[in-house]
This record gives sequence, C-alpha cells and structure tokens, in this order.
Amino acid sequence: MDSTKIKSVVCDEIEKNKDKLIGVAKEILENPEPGFKEFKTAKIVSREFSSLDMPHESGIAITGLKSHLDSGKPGQNIAVIGELDSLKVLGHPFEDKETTAAHACGHHCQIAMMLGVAVGLKASGVLEKLAGKVTFMAVPAEEYIEVEYRDNLRRRGEIEFLGGKPEFVRLGHFDDVDMAMMTHTSVPSNECKISFGGTNNGLVAKSIQFSGVASHAGGAPHMGVNALNAAMVAMSAIHAQRETYRDQDTIRIHPIITKGGVAVSSVPADVRMETYVRGASIDAFLSASEKVDRALRAGAMAVGGSVTITTLPGYLPIQSNESFLDLYKNNAAELVGQEKLGRLTHRTGSTDMGDLSQLMPVIHPYVEAASGNGHGIDYVIDDYDLAVVTGAKAMAMTVIDLLTDGASNAARIVSENDSPLTKSSYLSLLRSMTKEETFKE
Repeated sequence: MDSTKIKSVVCDEIEKNKDKLIGVAKEILENPEPGFKEFKTAKIVSREFSSLDMPHESGIAITGLKSHLDSGKPGQNIAVIGELDSLKVLGHPFEDKETTAAHACGHHCQIAMMLGVAVGLKASGVLEKLAGKVTFMAVPAEEYIEVEYRDNLRRRGEIEFLGGKPEFVRLGHFDDVDMAMMTHTSVPSNECKISFGGTNNGLVAKSIQFSGVASHAGGAPHMGVNALNAAMVAMSAIHAQRETYRDQDTIRIHPIITKGGVAVSSVPADVRMETYVRGASIDAFLSASEKVDRALRAGAMAVGGSVTITTLPGYLPIQSNESFLDLYKNNAAELVGQEKLGRLTHRTGSTDMGDLSQLMPVIHPYVEAASGNGHGIDYVIDDYDLAVVTGAKAMAMTVIDLLTDGASNAARIVSENDSPLTKSSYLSLLRSMTKEETFKE
C-alpha cells in the first residue's frame, strides 16, 4: 500500500467506529472532572485502551495514562495527546451539580480523537507499513484552575508542577518522544472548519493570602486590620498598572477572591486570591508578574497587614512547527476543503502544549465544531462528526505522512527543528519561577 491507500484504510476504520468514538466523548461529557481529579475519566480511557488490546500505564501524574503502537522498525516516536480534565462553570448545561465541573472547552472530544487515531492505526496492514511508533497520552490538568488545591498537592509532594504536561515531562514520559500533536475544539470563525498555527500567551500563577487582625466589625472595627480592604487596594493597584503594558505583549491579569472572610460580623483577617499573569513572551509575563507583586505589597502596606505571595510556573508560549503544520494542512484540506481552513494569529489564552513546543516539534490545530463562548456557560459541541471523527482522521493521516517511507518526514522535521529548551533547561526555568514571599508593614 502507498500512503494514499494507507490513509484510506485508516479513515475507513475510524468511520466504521464513529458511533463508539462519539459515544466515548459524550460519556466523558456527562462525567466532568477538574484537573488531577479525573478518576472516572481515566477509567473510561483505560477501558477503551483495553478494548483495543493496547497495554497501558496509568496513574501518571495522579490520573494520566499512556499507551503506544510500535511498528517494530526504527523511526521517530509521535505523541498523540488528549486532555482528561474539565473546567468548573456554574450553570453549564452539562455541569456536575455537586462540583460545578463542566466540559466547557471540549476536552471530552480530545480524548475521543486520540482514541480514534489509535483505532485507525490498528486497522489491518497499517502498522507494518510504518516506521517508529506512536504514543497515546491522556494527560490531566491542562485547565489551570483550583490553584490553591493544586498547590497543596505540590506541598505534599504529589506533584511538582500544576499542569499535566509539565508533570509528564518532569516524570520522563516525553524523554523518548520526538514530536507531539493534539487537536482542540473551537467556535467557527469565517465559516472555517479547521484552523491551525498561531501563537498563545504564556503565564505564571499566583496564590495570595492577605493577613490582618480579626475584630468585632460593628463594635470595634478600629481594633482590626481588614485583610479584605488590603485585597481591594491591591486589585485597584493592579488595574492602575495596565497603561504600562505594551500592546504587543498582550498582558492579561485577572485575579479572583476565593475567600473574603469568615463572617460578616468579624473584620476579615484571612483573605485569599488567585490570579494569572499572562503575556506573549516569557520576559513579558515575568516583568508583569513583578508589577503585580508590587501592587499586592501595596495593598497589605496600606492597611497595616501582611501578604504572602506564592508564584508558581504556569505555561510557556506556544510555537507551531511549520513543516509539521504543512503536512497536517494538506490532510485537513482533503477532509474539509481548502476553503474551510483558517490560519490563526496570536491567541491570548494559554496551554501547556506551549511547554512541549519549547522542547520538540508540535502542532495544536482546532476543529471548529462548537458554539458559545469558550470556558463559558453556553459552550457546547454542535458537530460531533467534525469534533471527533474528522479531527481523528486529520491527525491519523498526518501520522501516516510522518512515519511512512522509513519515517523520513518525521526525521526531517525533527532534525530541522530548533528547540529553544532542553528538558534540563526547561525544568530549571520552571523551578526558577517558583517562589514564596511574605511582606509585612
């Protein structure tokens, strides 16, 4: 079989299994779980790997899994990734009523796409025509939420980094991987069905505790030190910095108060905040992070309290490999038509695929199969055929291009890729961002 015939066999196999794959996506949709808590979702993935006779490792970074298909011939190792976790969105139509967890970003479709690639590559006669291997990873905790909860996991030594892919890197699960891809869902723009390329912001996260002195809020407020007021002054000071950021750095800072006090009758003495500091480059978000720290200190100093600021590494900006994208783009055009493809520019959200892109060739395309607002109450998948079946086919066809002909395309892309970081320098960079400081009047 030539590569065209192999692709046809793979796509036919995915098509034959489309109802099952879409069923898996919908089962995960109905069982949403935030990061590092995806135990039900992990069981679903394990079940599906087992149904494909794919031995797998589980419990990686608490809930992650991986399996692989090996051609038995020398060649590159391609990671195909899906993300296990959900967001937390109060009032979403598929919300877990107890936890408010909801798949308002489409990760349930990512897992189904990843499994779809495995289904296609396991079709008769396919693997023997390839060189190298494909590793399938179900990774936890891409949505960087519940920072205090995750920081407690870190303090207990259960994780070091608060995102799933950085943890997979730290634990060595990307040591033998040469390149990686996954497909996200998105809302259509300009009548496109698939978009690709572009860049994303990176970020650091902060967990913040303002400390004051409790006192009777009615009878003796003058005896207290109001930590909530410190937080509000800090919020105003953060906003006052906005004119100092350059447009091209696309700085985004969006704090929330997670604890505002314990009782309305008591001057708040323990107030908690979380925030991201995002930017288009590492230098940009680290510079903005210093300004945020100044604002937090100012709030505490203004009321005579104290503040403890824990800064944690988030995600690095993403860069897609253009040669890798070219292969993907040709396959996507074959599936949906050239006129239905879109080229992305800069997006101000963040993803831990950005971390991988600093280490190896990466692509992170989007199937535009949803409606509503990403991370919003109305974000739902409208076209599961596109979101699962087409997404899986496009990635599987790209794997064929990479690993046929002795994996010559994969070898070329890997050899030409100029990765900014090694594993060692990457881990050093993330660890250098981790700090905890307390400031008192």
